[in-house]
Amino acid sequence: MPPPTPLPWPRPPACVPAAWLDRPPPGARVTVGGLVILRQRPGTAGGTIFITLEDETGVVNVIVWRKMYERFRRAVIAGRMLRVTGRLQREAGVTHLLAEVIEDISPMLDSLLDEPLSQGASSG
Repeated sequence: MPPPTPLPWPRPPACVPAAWLDRPPPGARVTVGGLVILRQRPGTAGGTIFITLEDETGVVNVIVWRKMYERFRRAVIAGRMLRVTGRLQREAGVTHLLAEVIEDISPMLDSLLDEPLSQGASSG
């Protein structure tokens, strides 16, 4: 299957598209990147946080254990766009990424948002 056609936005380097997460075997270490569309911290989850990221090909479910949350707290709380490296887990047909490293790459989003504004300002 050919790779998805890239869209004109800054693709985080070395990230697997969400649509390809069915390819690596369970337990594989992969890196994904995308916009944070949901953060959940259920009271019954013992400090576990669930993050849903979206890229141009789909969504990625990320599980952040308490220890990882404490280590990457700022990125987890404030990041609008994240790059997450972790291990793939598949259960009952659902793929999750168990976070090991969480990076806030929101400045890439800022550069994307600034670009059309500066182009529009110069053309008018």
